[in-house]
Amino acid sequence: MEKAFNRQKVLLAHLQPTSPSPLLSASICAAGDSAAYHRTAAFGDDIVIVAAYRTAICKARRGGFKDTFPDDLLGFVLKAVVEKTNVNPSEVGDIVVGTVLAPGSERAIECRMAAFYAGFPDTVPLRTVNRQCSSGLQAVADVAASIKAGYYDIGIAAGLECMTVNGIRSVPQVNPRVETFQQARDCLLPMGLTSENVAQRYGVTRQDQDQAAVDSHRKAAAARASGKFKDEIIPVTTKIVDPETGIQKVITISEDDGIRPNSNLAELSRLKPAFKKDGSTTAGNASQVSDGAGAVLLMKRSLAAQKGLPILGVFRSFAAVGVDPAVMGVGPAAAIPAAVQAAGLELNDIDLFEINEVAGSTMPPESLRVRFF
Repeated sequence: MEKAFNRQKVLLAHLQPTSPSPLLSASICAAGDSAAYHRTAAFGDDIVIVAAYRTAICKARRGGFKDTFPDDLLGFVLKAVVEKTNVNPSEVGDIVVGTVLAPGSERAIECRMAAFYAGFPDTVPLRTVNRQCSSGLQAVADVAASIKAGYYDIGIAAGLECMTVNGIRSVPQVNPRVETFQQARDCLLPMGLTSENVAQRYGVTRQDQDQAAVDSHRKAAAARASGKFKDEIIPVTTKIVDPETGIQKVITISEDDGIRPNSNLAELSRLKPAFKKDGSTTAGNASQVSDGAGAVLLMKRSLAAQKGLPILGVFRSFAAVGVDPAVMGVGPAAAIPAAVQAAGLELNDIDLFEINEVAGSTMPPESLRVRFF
């Protein structure tokens, strides 16, 4: 009990230490070993998140954003970051956007267009990054690292995916050499089949997956009903076209449209496997294809205090760990312990693990986030 109490005090002290804490030495974080977190006494060099906004997450091809351009989606959240924090756009040192499915150069152009829509001057650079499902988190890590290194003081990390426009496609021309390397060949496996491989290798049953899906939708529905998403979602006024009549109308999207509050085991059990005849992954227990965007604003704690901005979170560590591509979905199981260890903590110090359930890079919900601040 005493250990748990002390741990809570240390972790809470990380979030809002306005002065040197008696719980923490001037240079070492008491939550970890002596090598972790060498910082100044006032912790002003902590990299913090001061704002986080997103669009709603909508079903691709039939949801609320099916007729919305990707650059418009990103433009809305970039503009929200500026307007809601009153940060001067010209002070932003870089915008890094995690994105997966669109061709790299084309998406980079679209993202730069979005920055101009949002009011950023041409002096603010932008680039995209692709680490598949964790691309949005990679963008956050890149911005945090650049601020820590002193390359700039303020940065925006974003995520964008528009699966209506950019679906999951196979490699157009495959090198015949791939047939001589099993793991190279496994890189071409559809995501659905890698899901089946994980289920088979680790004994995850159909009922396990269906129950996880039911629980996930119920939690999401409860969070939405209680207003937990209200402050983070930016209402987007856009157009939608009736596919039968071609009639266009203006709508405002402010809620995720993929949550199924009435999902239940009986209904899910009747669905056929989606990727393998005798498989266990179905349309009911797999993630939907989605359209959406999100962004976070990062800076040092000292600058956030100077600007009077709230500390929503502290970026403590990051880890990327490779795994067998045939079971790529186990990535978080390898990355989480590495990230926790890099923070000078242990797994049992963590109260909440939040792991992505979807392909793509839109944030949030996006990417692996281990929250221990």
